[in-house]
Amino acid sequence: MTALTREEIEQGLVENRNSPNGTARNAHAEVLVGAAEAIGDGPLFRTALDNLINAYLWSAESSKMLVPFARLLQEYDKDPGAFDRWGAHSLFWQFKWVATAIGDSPEIPLQSAVGWLDEMERRYRIAGYSERPVRESEMWLADAIGDDDRAERAHRAWLAAERDDMSDCHACELNGQGAYAVLRGDDARALELWQPVLAGERTCAEEPHRLLATSLLPLLRLGRFEEARSHHVRGYRMARGNESLLPSIGKHIEFCALSGNESRGLEILAEHAAHMSPLVNVDDQLAFHGGILVLLRRLTELGHGRSPAVPYDGVPHTVSELYEVLRASSLEISRRFDARNGTTRVSDRFLARIEREPLVDVLPLGVRSSALPRPAAAVVTAPAAGLEELEELVERARQARDQRHPAADALWAEVGVRVDARPQDEVDPLLAADVADQRALTAARGGAENAAELLEAVRDRYLELGRAERAALAQLRLASEAAQSGAEPRRIRELLAAALKAAEALDEDEPLRGRRIALAELSSIRVESYLRSLEAGPEHEHLHEPGQDHGHGELAAELAAFVASYEEALPDLAAEAEEMLGRVALSQGDPERALPLLAASAARAVSAGMPWQAVDALVLRAGVLMSVERPEEAQEAARSALDHSAQVTEAETQAVVRLTLADILLRRADGAAEAAEHALTAAHWFDQADLTADGGAQARLVLARAYAREGRHADAAEVLQSTLPDLLEHGEGQAVSVREFLGDLLRQLNDPRAAAEQYLLAAEVAKEWEDPRPQAALAQAAAEQLSAARLDQEATAAYERSLELFRVTGDAPVAEVRILRSLAWLAPRESTGAAAWARARELMDQACAVLEAALAEHAADAGPTGADASPLRAELAQTWLQLAQVLDWRVTAHEQSEDESTSRDGDGSADGSEVDVQALRLEEIDLTARAGELYAELGPNHLGDRLQCVQYAAWTEQEIGREDAGATRLAALIEELRAMPDEVVPDGLLERAQSSLDSLRS
Repeated sequence: MTALTREEIEQGLVENRNSPNGTARNAHAEVLVGAAEAIGDGPLFRTALDNLINAYLWSAESSKMLVPFARLLQEYDKDPGAFDRWGAHSLFWQFKWVATAIGDSPEIPLQSAVGWLDEMERRYRIAGYSERPVRESEMWLADAIGDDDRAERAHRAWLAAERDDMSDCHACELNGQGAYAVLRGDDARALELWQPVLAGERTCAEEPHRLLATSLLPLLRLGRFEEARSHHVRGYRMARGNESLLPSIGKHIEFCALSGNESRGLEILAEHAAHMSPLVNVDDQLAFHGGILVLLRRLTELGHGRSPAVPYDGVPHTVSELYEVLRASSLEISRRFDARNGTTRVSDRFLARIEREPLVDVLPLGVRSSALPRPAAAVVTAPAAGLEELEELVERARQARDQRHPAADALWAEVGVRVDARPQDEVDPLLAADVADQRALTAARGGAENAAELLEAVRDRYLELGRAERAALAQLRLASEAAQSGAEPRRIRELLAAALKAAEALDEDEPLRGRRIALAELSSIRVESYLRSLEAGPEHEHLHEPGQDHGHGELAAELAAFVASYEEALPDLAAEAEEMLGRVALSQGDPERALPLLAASAARAVSAGMPWQAVDALVLRAGVLMSVERPEEAQEAARSALDHSAQVTEAETQAVVRLTLADILLRRADGAAEAAEHALTAAHWFDQADLTADGGAQARLVLARAYAREGRHADAAEVLQSTLPDLLEHGEGQAVSVREFLGDLLRQLNDPRAAAEQYLLAAEVAKEWEDPRPQAALAQAAAEQLSAARLDQEATAAYERSLELFRVTGDAPVAEVRILRSLAWLAPRESTGAAAWARARELMDQACAVLEAALAEHAADAGPTGADASPLRAELAQTWLQLAQVLDWRVTAHEQSEDESTSRDGDGSADGSEVDVQALRLEEIDLTARAGELYAELGPNHLGDRLQCVQYAAWTEQEIGREDAGATRLAALIEELRAMPDEVVPDGLLERAQSSLDSLRS
């Protein structure tokens, strides 16, 4: 291999410092050290060693820093004078990293680790540094070896020692102080200590990343679930894919396992499968794999032990197999620490960690996560139950069934399990028929192919047992099943007639006779409406066109007659019919008629003692009220639905109720926090109903918007990104909207590249739309973010595309002008040659021309009572001001170029252009003065803009030696501001103006 030159090594060091952390960066840094040593350049060799130590630190190979640090220390001992102030500071700072690496390396004897601490203390004392970092290192080593008394003494000494240049940053110190409190069982104290870091008041390169992960279990243990949820969502986003933060990744996985989010934990594990192989840093490996083991054990307990897990060291494993492999390797590492330390503390803590039990059944996180596959069916053995206990359960189930209570299904499922566990000859025949009835109903609801066969068998069995009232209901269910499965209309009508006949044939003194007849009538009304629309042909399939009857008048009359007949005797069935009447009114385009019908239906169901039946009507009513802009009433209806849903067991209904309320609350100025709460729960219920990609996606969209309204942009972005593929499947309009929303969130998170990508993808979807304005606005937004990311060529292309589209509309002069100004600023960014400055001026001139043309057109069209031209005039003033700023940049660049050229060659301008600085400065003054005058004409709302222009002109006049003229300008404005009423002048504006004047005169 050809030896590298000094210049190549220096360039390599620059590239290495800017490379992603990890083994590739480390390997390159190692090569550079060897190359620097080979050419015998001492300063370069020391720089390369320092770079290698830093590279190791930010990776999973930090224990490797011991060797290069020892060599760098030798260099220092040989010639301390060769280290400048920064080099010496860096060397002593790295002592702390090495002390940690030694403590985390079980192959280094304990005596050596203690000796290193002594050496660190000696050198710090000689150099005049505080003992504070030494005592912290001593505390952690003492804790690891189980010497709690020494750890406590070191802890007190650490906090008592003075902070100086060698002290860790406040964020890192607070991390350590809180971690020590957790080890002593004081979660509340830890969170109190961590608060400045978690709140963003104290940060560093890896904080709050690490603390967001470390705080998860303390928060769960204290029941602070909302904070735990947010810390996971925000913290995992920050730690994801960062090799030096693998211990934090392990904590996020562990949190998922202990909060009922095993599927999410498995997804995080899969994202980091490349790091599953043994790590150089065995302490990091122990921490990372410890969290994974908690998850794997939990998955095994849930019946997923045979499911595939991620490979380990290139070998595929099931969940249970991977658990055994990781547990064995982790315990081997723990025992190495124990052997070195002479204590079992590391093993004891590790075993306690991986045996932790869940801290909460389910904590919905908001982010989309694929459901775990159902484990293989196991043989269910019902607990032994006495006859009396079974009879009590059956009685409850029958009562719930007769009351049409939502809990009936679950009760009968439990009855079925217990009945199956008993000898069949001991099971009461009627009970066996009831169990079969419930199973047939479940099959019919699920569209099972044998549903009709099961229902017929149940009907016949009830007849054999002399329970004609139950047989009549089974007969009616046969008709409903036929309609659901798309049977011929003639066959459906035959079954409906048979059901009504069976009901009417019941004994006159049968208490359920009236209900059975009413049910048959209501089912006939409902099904006949469907059959009439079916027989009318495809042209009548769309039943929601306002003004079109399509047989709705006949249906409405039938339903109204039913309500009148049964509102006293059977209010719950009358409530059903009334809800249907409300839906008919909506299909006829008459929401005002539907609203009282839906309200009456809900009230009737509640008065009948069946509040759960009111839920659907209330949810529908809430939606209708929002559509007619009656939000307060809509919220009241949605809250009533939520209250009445307490006994509802259907997951989809629970989800819809909460999503409805969340959507309504989000439209209120103060409703974001509560909206987030309900949207989060809605997403969870949609997931339970296997509707993650549909209702779940919409719930997460509402959740993301609520989080964004609260300023929780990281939470919102993570939630939205997790469900983005689902949302993109719901039409072009939503695809554009959600990508734009995600772009806005990423912009807030200062991720301009990712934000630009979302804007561009949204623009691509909108490019075929008839209206070009959405695409134009998205292209402009993308250009702004590309410019922020310093991708100048891409930004220019996006701006030019946006400009082209806005010009097509012919009615967006302000947008055109702002794009032209942005292009002007981009022009000299890569090249400061004469052509670039000429291009910038040309673009600013184009912007002025667009505004002048728009103002002339406005004056011609508006007339004396026309629209206000102030926005156009304000943009013209801003354009003059920005042109002045571009000219100032031109002068500054020229002066810097001359300075560089003089220092290098002693003559000439570096860009070779002729620049009349005096003329440019005078033009700046003229432009800013004109802008200030125009802002003055626009009134008090532009006082801040006006002050900026006057200040600019004043300081520019000082630049050309006209200090008095500049001061006079500013003093005149100050006098004018003082004469204005206090409420007109923005707070602090006068003080800013006076301060500027004082500076000018000083």
